[in-house]
Parts: sequence; structure tokens; C-alpha cells
Amino acid sequence: MAESPRAASISLQGIQKRYPNGTEAVRELSLDVRAGELVVLIGPSGCGKSTVLRMVNRLIEPTAGRIMLGDEDVTDVDPVRLRRRIGYVIQNVGLFPHQTVRANVATVPGLLRWSRDRTRARVDELLDLVGLDPAQFGRRYPHELSGGQRQRVGVARALAADPVVLLMDEPFSAVDPIVRARLQEEFLRLQAEVRKTIVLVTHDLDEAVRLGDRIAVLSQGGHLEQYDTPAALLGAPATPFVREFVGADRGIRRLAVTPLDRESLEPVPGDAPADLPTVALDGTAYDALAVLLTSGRDRLVVTDDGRPVGALSRQGLLDLGRTTG
Repeated sequence: MAESPRAASISLQGIQKRYPNGTEAVRELSLDVRAGELVVLIGPSGCGKSTVLRMVNRLIEPTAGRIMLGDEDVTDVDPVRLRRRIGYVIQNVGLFPHQTVRANVATVPGLLRWSRDRTRARVDELLDLVGLDPAQFGRRYPHELSGGQRQRVGVARALAADPVVLLMDEPFSAVDPIVRARLQEEFLRLQAEVRKTIVLVTHDLDEAVRLGDRIAVLSQGGHLEQYDTPAALLGAPATPFVREFVGADRGIRRLAVTPLDRESLEPVPGDAPADLPTVALDGTAYDALAVLLTSGRDRLVVTDDGRPVGALSRQGLLDLGRTTG
């Protein structure tokens, strides 16, 4: 994906972080993130995921290596100027409790001395974008919001000055599972609209598989075990560590990121029963499996805009899960 004024690539080139007591949080990590891509960092506690994020925006200085934001080495840039180009969303949001929602979202535009009219228009635009009515929520304070609403405000604040990169450290882990699923869905919609370069840290493999264009699995010391698409990661773990980390149920997870496509379908038999269950072509293999299991049938019809375009059997579904990646 080409560079654009609204998104920048990130290149980690042999970065290290060693503390004075000898602890190596990140031993040597090289990783490239394309402009407009959403990359997830995942691994066990203490593997250096959050440390990597903080080195990108220089909340922590790397001991060695280079971090390129586009064609700039971040260590050559004034840290304050750098952070104004990078949105940062953390687990507990970090909203200013004494400021309204509108004032929180306007934080960085205020530091950049935007005009009042420009700031107001941008805040309204972003609150609408994250699903919060500016007229209803703009004058509220953080304590008057639910956890999910506060997280939405945090995302809006991070996007306020149109950063080229968005860093997210376990952004949805502090809310309950139902709200988390809704936030993830909204976030995918938002990313489809704004197309930012995003690096997201999570400990939740299902979240990584659902959100990531690519997933980087890290082990202790920030060692990169595998960097791949969700389907490839689940279908072909590169190391014993990754195989154990993704678990024995990785096949089911893989179905959730395996799309249905016309080439994988069988013709609809002429003698097929009229009451065969259906699934939409824009669904996934997991959706098809759920329909088959719920209906108790061995075959279903795949439709596009309500019109049959092919059939899929249980065996065909298993074959699709094995070959896609």
C-alpha cells in the first residue's frame, strides 16, 4: 500500500530495550508495518508488546536499533512533535476527568493552536464517526459515560489531529465481552473509513484474529516467532511456540477468517431439496459451519443478493478450511 499523508509505514530495525539492571525487555526485533495496515502484537505477559509500542512514540527510548516512521528515524525527531503525529489509545482510556467529552477530544488540536471553528468541526466529525451524537455527549464528563462510551471517546481523541499512525495498547480489554464485541465491530467499520496505520497490542487471540491484517506473535524478550495473516498463522504455525500459543482449536478460529468464494463452491444439484439452508457469499466458512450444525443438514446453498450461486457440503467446507491460507 502506498504512503499517504494520512498514513505512514513503520519499520522496526533490530530494536532493543535493555534496562540498567540487565533486564532485556526486547532483545532484537525487526518488523515492517505497511501504510494503512492493522498489525496486532500478541504474546504472553512480559514478552515486550507494550514496550514496543512505547518505543515507537518514544515514551521509552530504545537501547539500540532504528524505528522508521515513513522515511524519518523517530529518534531524530522532537518527541513532542512526534507524538502529535501519533494517536495513542490505552486500556483505561486516560480521559481527563475534569474536562467534557468535547474538551477531551479537542486536546491535541488545542495544543496545535487550531481555530475554534476548525476544532469544533473536527470534534463533531469524530464523535459522529465513533457513534456518539455530539449534541448528546459533547457536554458530558467521563464519569457520566459507560466504559464502552469512554473507549470511543479515547479513540476519537487519538484521531483528532489526523495522525499518520495509531497505537493501541489493549484498548478493549477493560469492558465486558458483549461491549467488547460491539467495539471491535465498530472499530473495523472505522478503520475501513479512515485507513490508518495501526499497531494494536492484545492478549486475546480471538481479538487478534478478528481485527488484524497481520499478526506478530512474540515470545520472551520480544522475539518474533511468526508474522503472518490470521489464516496463515492458524493454518500453519511456524514454531512449536506458536502452535502451543494458538491452541488445539485453531482450526475453528481459522474458519472465522476463511472467506467463502465462488471458486470453492459446487453447482447446486438439480434435485436439491427446496428447503436447504442458505448462507450469504460475503460470510465466512465459520458462518457456513454454524448453519450446517444448526440445521443438521449436510449441504447448504450459498447466495449472493438472495440468488443461489453454488452449494457447499460439509466435506467441501472441511477442504476449504485446510487449503485456504
